[in-house]
Amino acid sequence: MKPYSMDVNSVVENLSSSVSSGLTNEQVEERQARYGENKLKEKKKKSLFRKFFEQFKDVMILILIVAAIVSFVIACVEQNPREFFEPALILLIVVLNAVMGVAQESKAEKALDALKNMSAPHARVIRNGEEKIINADKLVPGDIILLEAGDFVPADARLIKSTSLKSEESALTGESVPSEKDALAEVKEDAPLGDRCNMIYSGCSITYGTATAIVTAIGMDTEMGKIANLLSAEGESQTPLQKKLASLGKYLGIVALGACLVVFIVGLISGIEVIDIFMTAVSLAVSAIPEGLPAIVTIVLSIGVQRMVKKNAIIRRLPAVETLGSASIICSDKTGTLTMNRMTLKKAYVDGESEIEDITENNSDKVKNLLMLGTLCCDGSVVFADGKETHIGDPTETAIVYASHKNGMTKDDLNAKYPRIGGIPFDSDRKLMSTINVIDGKKIVIVKGAVDMMESRCSSGDFAKAKEMNELMSSSALRVLAVGYKEIDEVPSELVSEELESGLTFLGLVGMIDPPRPEAKVAVATCREAGIKPVMITGDHVVTASAIAKELGILLDGDRAITGAMLDEMSDEELDREVENISVYARVSPENKIRIVKAWQRKGQVVSMTGDGVNDAPALKAADIGCAMGITGTDVAKGAADMTLTDDNFATIVDAVKEGRGIYANIKKVVGFLLGTNIGEIVLVFIAMLVFQQSPLLSMQLLWINLVTDSLPAIALGMEPVEKDVMQQKPKPKNEGIFAHGLGVRVVLQGFMFGLLALGAFWIGLVMSNWNIDVARTMAFMTLSVSQVIHAFNMRSEHSIFVTGPFGNGKLNGACLISLILVAFVLFTPGVMLAFSIVYLDWVQYLICLGLAFVPLVIMEISKAIGLVKHPSKKK
Repeated sequence: MKPYSMDVNSVVENLSSSVSSGLTNEQVEERQARYGENKLKEKKKKSLFRKFFEQFKDVMILILIVAAIVSFVIACVEQNPREFFEPALILLIVVLNAVMGVAQESKAEKALDALKNMSAPHARVIRNGEEKIINADKLVPGDIILLEAGDFVPADARLIKSTSLKSEESALTGESVPSEKDALAEVKEDAPLGDRCNMIYSGCSITYGTATAIVTAIGMDTEMGKIANLLSAEGESQTPLQKKLASLGKYLGIVALGACLVVFIVGLISGIEVIDIFMTAVSLAVSAIPEGLPAIVTIVLSIGVQRMVKKNAIIRRLPAVETLGSASIICSDKTGTLTMNRMTLKKAYVDGESEIEDITENNSDKVKNLLMLGTLCCDGSVVFADGKETHIGDPTETAIVYASHKNGMTKDDLNAKYPRIGGIPFDSDRKLMSTINVIDGKKIVIVKGAVDMMESRCSSGDFAKAKEMNELMSSSALRVLAVGYKEIDEVPSELVSEELESGLTFLGLVGMIDPPRPEAKVAVATCREAGIKPVMITGDHVVTASAIAKELGILLDGDRAITGAMLDEMSDEELDREVENISVYARVSPENKIRIVKAWQRKGQVVSMTGDGVNDAPALKAADIGCAMGITGTDVAKGAADMTLTDDNFATIVDAVKEGRGIYANIKKVVGFLLGTNIGEIVLVFIAMLVFQQSPLLSMQLLWINLVTDSLPAIALGMEPVEKDVMQQKPKPKNEGIFAHGLGVRVVLQGFMFGLLALGAFWIGLVMSNWNIDVARTMAFMTLSVSQVIHAFNMRSEHSIFVTGPFGNGKLNGACLISLILVAFVLFTPGVMLAFSIVYLDWVQYLICLGLAFVPLVIMEISKAIGLVKHPSKKK
């Protein structure tokens, strides 16, 4: 029989589990060995062999290899050792390039795999009688799991208990409306998947209610696993910047090919051997076409993302890194993000009393009764293990549970003594939660929630006094919840809020505080300096929110603080007029969040929005950068977000923006460096062929320069530390191109600078050596290669390297040292010199080459000093 057609007890018995204590450690280990991990089969990764051969898919490289092989065969036939070296060397350099490409691709793949593992879903389970949170891939059949609204279902499971449960199953059934679930429903064995209302399925999500269930299938045995092969695998998508650079590379490639064609024709006319000029032209194309730009950007992005992980920000989508640098508005939740997220119950007021009572370890009997009922109406719990105190669930609930615990009433004892037999879970629309408990033989409905929502639900009690006490607590930045109750005769067959949560007796208020994070105030100040406006969005009372916003520096003189109700009364036109003056939104709904995001976006701003609940998912998707909370956030919120904050900290968002700006700046440095040097090679060979009818560099010399001066320094530039003043600049406009602020013009000019300097070295070599082509080529080779290595230090910053420190990037120092050693290896090693057609120069010629190589440093320093290289968005 199928689990859905069996009664719960039979399912639990068949799986040798226990509803109350779950599986033992021994059972888990045995089942993990038998069933494996709770994962779907992933798309098979490319082998190293395949990655290696994919490096040769570029047409120009294939042509070069064919030409080298032909040349190699001719050399073998003619038995000329000199002719043998050149094609062999070209093939060796091409293979070395491929090896470096494989290494880079593997590094990027490992980095992205690590990120995927960090953002893996979790599951709440009961094992050995204890509730714990584990990685979802460690689940086994028979595990008892706990679910609530916002959770992803981690495996196929049979419901044991459910309360007002609804599950979004469109991925399996195609139904756009969430399916209602009932643990007690009887389902026939031949029922279609959509009618199995006592089951929940892997990959779906809980949209409403709570449940306890027993896992019946994992991994490829789940319903999702059965159709996994039919699901389209996630493609290796490129970021918008990568696409732009790939497109740019094609255009530059066309220009380079045109130049190479002219070089080839001029070479033929000048009487150069066909095979030699052909290989020179093709080598120039391979060296000059920036086909590796998108790959280098991937490396820089993945390295940057790994750096962000260390600062508690997990990026789920690479394009978010580009957008982060443009963030101009950060809309942040208050609780847990701007504050400590450790709510502590400080005050309590009981109806009929004249004073507010401080929470202690021995409160009055009336306050203890208030705490008892409040705890019974909580799903959150506080677990003590190994001397550590762990709060699980909503912080406002765990504050009540912990205060009750301090007064000698543990949640487990209260639940055992006064069992819960029903209830309606909390949702952000009605801002209430209710439970039905059996207390001293009576069925008692307990309701807790926002004070303003509770007022209309209570028919007895002094609510006028309660509102006065609420204002008093709120003015001290306390968050206040009201608790009410009523007795019922029977549990209704259908639990409806309007009936169950009305006619209540008001019992009292509890006030708690979540103090501001010390680092949040500094982060807000950093935002202001960076031209970013911080906005607080909270479900709290407007007085509480305003008090904390003022303390943090979010609410300044002249700024407004409004409620969700006031926002609802505004038209979009009114909101557009006022949005720039509003810094605090209190008592907001998820729908309000979307309106706030869109209002800012209509102003042309790039908006970051935080969220944690299932209802926040639309706002997270609507924002330019959706930030989910890693601790309190639901799986649905994390799935909709671009970034997850593992510490739920506002300062982490600001750090992520800083890193995002730094990563984007590094990409610009890498792109400028690579394009400038590539253009230099084209300019050198193109002009030399037109003027001298001689190639200034041979094919293997061009390829060696490309190998040693492009890859290593470029990647090291991408690892440049974030510059200190990056948060003193205005946010980058949303649609600003990478070549804005004159970068494109500077790249072209720098390319001509390299080309003309090397061309000058070539001409000096010809003149000084009485037209000895090998001397001229050696001087051009040394000048071009060394100048490109030195230029990498120019690209580190738009400030003078004598201000930033010339050797501040250790990885760049190492990369450039290796590059220079490889250049020197060719310049001064006798056998290698012969292979590369390099000759010894006299000391004057070496000094001339070094002098020309340092010219870019001098020119760039002068340009920086007089303001030609300056970031126009720098704040005045």
